[in-house]
Amino acid sequence: MLIDFHTHCFPDKLAERAIERLYGIAHIAPCTDGTFGDLLSKLDDWGVDIAVCLHIATAPKQQHNVNAFALSINDKKRIFSFGSVHAENADAPQEVFHLYEAGLTGIKLHPDYQGIDILDHRMFPIYDACSELGMLCVFHSGWDPVSPDKTRATPEQILRISKLFPHFRMVLGHLGGMKMWDDVEELLCGRNILMDTAYTYGNISPEQMTRIIQKNGAENILFGSDCPWQSSRDTANFVDSLPLSSEEKDKIFYKNAMELLHMA
Repeated sequence: MLIDFHTHCFPDKLAERAIERLYGIAHIAPCTDGTFGDLLSKLDDWGVDIAVCLHIATAPKQQHNVNAFALSINDKKRIFSFGSVHAENADAPQEVFHLYEAGLTGIKLHPDYQGIDILDHRMFPIYDACSELGMLCVFHSGWDPVSPDKTRATPEQILRISKLFPHFRMVLGHLGGMKMWDDVEELLCGRNILMDTAYTYGNISPEQMTRIIQKNGAENILFGSDCPWQSSRDTANFVDSLPLSSEEKDKIFYKNAMELLHMA
């Protein structure tokens, strides 16, 4: 079985414009057209059984529409959707409770696209709400091309959040910190913090990837591709090429996700 814990798509009427804008920022050729239908088609092609689809409210006023779309595709069979909130929206903590009551397992926060550091106190009520409910929070962590000169979720900042909010369950996209993996090894590994493998193919050496996985424990690593910016197939082949045991790979490819999604 293969569960991709880090994918994205957009409503049909917005997908083309969103993909064009994101391509203009990152200059990465997408492997889907950004629509939900094409995501499902590509997951079939790549042998992905289940995907977590992550959504981002990039502005306070987007919360409602973003979460309405997330809920509309959340069948909890093939697709598990995560909603999103924006810390500048005064209703953000209440929206976390609404999403929980609506059956979502978690939320996605992208500090760079949302323009708020993870240590900004406006974020804290969101962390408290997630902690109270046991809601997962997937963070973009590390560098991002949308703000190349300022990183708003560094390994050091993440470590401070983990100490301030010990019951806050984070899933760190991009193996704990895109392009900051030396700091991930030094500061975050071995602290029972979840990480995913999104956008690691071609961007980290196999040797360092293996070290981080083994230092952090395979039980704390989730397979994720960051589709449409990388394909599930390429990322899966990369992870499968690493000198890990079959037991470790099974945890990464599906067992950890099944537990977090309450499927086990």
